[in-house]
Amino acid sequence: MIYQNFNSASAKKKETDYVPFSLRLSADERAMLKARAKSKSVSAYIREQLFGEKQTPRQYELRRPDESMQLLAKSMGELGKSRLASNLNQIAKAANMGTLPVSPELEDELSAACDAIQDMRDLLVKALGLKPKSRTA
Repeated sequence: MIYQNFNSASAKKKETDYVPFSLRLSADERAMLKARAKSKSVSAYIREQLFGEKQTPRQYELRRPDESMQLLAKSMGELGKSRLASNLNQIAKAANMGTLPVSPELEDELSAACDAIQDMRDLLVKALGLKPKSRTA
């Protein structure tokens, strides 16, 4: 029976093994790199700037979502954690049955729900690259 030695000293490095490199940056320098990288990872941007077309190709490139995708994700998250749809359905059902007691508290809650829906709508419109309508007071 043949036993293979798995000690790191005897293990051979593959050509595709990557060696990490550390670079200390100020917060402003990091932000500048991140802005210049746009949708690329900062690492991919730095490699591109240093090596151009001679860089070793990666199997995949991590892409950061752009601003519109971040806005869409944020609005979807807000929709997910809200109970607006369920609450509005219950209000509509009560209104249709004629059993909706209108009180100042209910009016405040409905107003808050409308504001939350408008906020989510504005996020979605902005994510689509459109300009949200200005709100009237």
